[in-house]
Amino acid sequence: MTPTAQRRLDAFFRFLASERRLSPHTLTNYRRDLAQLAAFCDARAVDDWSRLDAAHARAFVSDLHRRGLNGRSIARALSAARTLFRFLVRESAASASPFTGISAPKAGKHLPKALSVEQAARFVTIPANDALALRDRALLELLYSSGLRLAELVALDMNDLDLREGTVTVTGKGAKTRIVPVGSQARAALADWLQLRGTLVLPGEPALFLGRNGRRLGARAVQQRFKVVARNQGLTVPVHPHMLRHSFASHVLESSGDLRAVQELLGHANLSTTQVYTHLDFQHLAKVYDAAHPRARRKKS
Repeated sequence: MTPTAQRRLDAFFRFLASERRLSPHTLTNYRRDLAQLAAFCDARAVDDWSRLDAAHARAFVSDLHRRGLNGRSIARALSAARTLFRFLVRESAASASPFTGISAPKAGKHLPKALSVEQAARFVTIPANDALALRDRALLELLYSSGLRLAELVALDMNDLDLREGTVTVTGKGAKTRIVPVGSQARAALADWLQLRGTLVLPGEPALFLGRNGRRLGARAVQQRFKVVARNQGLTVPVHPHMLRHSFASHVLESSGDLRAVQELLGHANLSTTQVYTHLDFQHLAKVYDAAHPRARRKKS
């Protein structure tokens, strides 16, 4: 990549961070996907983004497919490329996007895995006889109670939690905030943790959840704790933080059938994103239809 192309790419990432306010995790995904495009350009001696055309774009998709990437991964790479070229066109560094109209191979439908209600209850109800165990139980209960993302959980500060009102203020993707309810079991676990948090915290640390060092607990440490807890609780399936979010969404949706409410709780911008969490079977949907549609209800004899 030429210095000019690199400068434009650096400007694009500054735009994503400052104007779009994307999370570090999302920025990492963009960097990985665009690194593939940059390597493709280098291999074909395309020394400037503006020299990419539709033939290059189709060849890029074919190259990713030959390397074994699935449709979902290719679609994400194309989305990153389109976003880059929208920026380049805006900055007059390209006249048009070569990726317009280029599509990825269709990805198979993927439903996220979720724990059953019984498995989820067993997973979060861990013995808690010291400060760190109380912390683990509190964060597990909160994740399952409120459907938080891992990044949202570890970013929580003390002033984000209101136990009296039973709510937590969450900063999600795109720096958007939402207020979500905290269930009674999670509130009790959090109250127990807060009684001992002061024995660990270092001066000036605002984080709700702390590590042994008295500083904010990191995402990697939470993932490691999940592995330990799953093993100790006798679960035979691998459990990760996002699985509790899937479980929260599935269990609330199965009980309420209110997709819009689940969308708000999860912090999804689009309802289509929430729909992937639906594990409602057809019989349940048919019952809702029969009860709600005026032309479906049977006439009384």
